[in-house]
Amino acid sequence: MDRTEVLLARLATQRLSGPPAANPTRAVSELLCVQSQDAPIARAMIAQRCEPGTEAGVLAAIAAGEIVRTHVLRPTWHYVAAADLRWLLQLTSPKVESGMGSRHRQLGLVEPRVTAALEVVATRLEGRQFANRAVLGATLADAGLLAPEDPLFGQQVGHVLLLAELRGLICSAPLDLAEHHYALVEEVVPAAPQRSREEAVTELVSRFVAGHGPVALSDLMRWAKVTLGEARAAVAGLGNSVERVVVDGEELWHSPASVLPTTRPRDAWLVSTFDEVLLSYRKVPWPRSAGHPLGDDPTWFSESGGGVVILGLEDVGAWKRVRDRGEARIRLSVDETLPRAARDAIDAAVDRLLSAIV
Repeated sequence: MDRTEVLLARLATQRLSGPPAANPTRAVSELLCVQSQDAPIARAMIAQRCEPGTEAGVLAAIAAGEIVRTHVLRPTWHYVAAADLRWLLQLTSPKVESGMGSRHRQLGLVEPRVTAALEVVATRLEGRQFANRAVLGATLADAGLLAPEDPLFGQQVGHVLLLAELRGLICSAPLDLAEHHYALVEEVVPAAPQRSREEAVTELVSRFVAGHGPVALSDLMRWAKVTLGEARAAVAGLGNSVERVVVDGEELWHSPASVLPTTRPRDAWLVSTFDEVLLSYRKVPWPRSAGHPLGDDPTWFSESGGGVVILGLEDVGAWKRVRDRGEARIRLSVDETLPRAARDAIDAAVDRLLSAIV
C-alpha cells in the first residue's frame, strides 16, 4: 500500500467516495464521533456521507434521539450515536475532566459548588423540560450559585454544562432545532450495560481503525485519551481483523473487512476544518499543491465555518461559508495555477456542499 492507496481508502471508507451511508445515524456510528463545535457545518459533513443527504435529514435523526451532540472523547463538542454515548463517556471523561482541573479552579468551579450546580441543572431539566444555555445560566444565577455580574459568569455557565455532559448527566435534546437545547441523559438516551476499561478500549480501537483506517495509533491517542500501551494491547487482541501496513515510513493500521470500494469517484471535495477525513490524521496527511495559497504556513485548525479543498488527493486551498442576504455562499481561496477542469470540479463540490446546507 502506498500514499495514494491510503488516501483513496480513507475517502471511500469514510463514505465520501464510497457507497453512501443508509442514514445519518449510520454515518456517525461508523465514525464513532464527529467533531461538531461548528454544528451546522458538522451536519453538512455528515449529510455528504449519505445520499440523498441534507442537513435537515441530520436534524431529523437528532430529533428522533438517534444522534446526540455533547462533550465527549475530548474537551470539545461531538455528534455521537446515542447507543454509543454512555460507554464512550465512561471511557474518556475521567481523563478529559482531570486535564481541565486547573481551569476549573481558576473559574471557582470546585466541590461542593459543582455538585450543587449540577443538582440545579438536573432539577430544571427533569421531566423533559428542555432548555438552552441562557435559560440554564439564569437558573444557576437564581439559585445563587453563579453571579451574572461576575466577568467570568459566561465561562462558568459553559463549564458547568461541560462537566454535566462529561459526567453523563446531560446531552443535547431530541429537537429538530438548530439552536442547542439540553436534556437529561437518563430521559433521552437508552440504558446500556457497564463495560470494563479493557472492553471499552478494544471497542474504541476496533471501530476507530475500521472507520478511519489506514491510521496510526498515535492518531488514535490524540483522538481519544488512551495510552499507546492500551492501543497496542487492543490491536494485538483483534488479531487478523486488523492489518499493519507501513507507508512513507509510518506504521498504519486498517481493517480489511471494513474497506469500502470507490463507487462515487469525484475529483474534488470540500471538507470541514474539523472533518474526520482531515483532522484525524497527523501521519500520512493530505499533501499540499505547489501553488497552495498558504504556502508553507500551517492550516488554522481553530477556524470554524470553513475548511480545506481536496482536489486529486491534494490540499489545494481553503473555503469559507458566508451569508449573502440570508443565503449560504462559499468563498474560495485556492491554488491559482489550477486548470479550468480542476476549477469546474471544485465548483461541483461547492454545489454538493450547498445542497446539504439548510
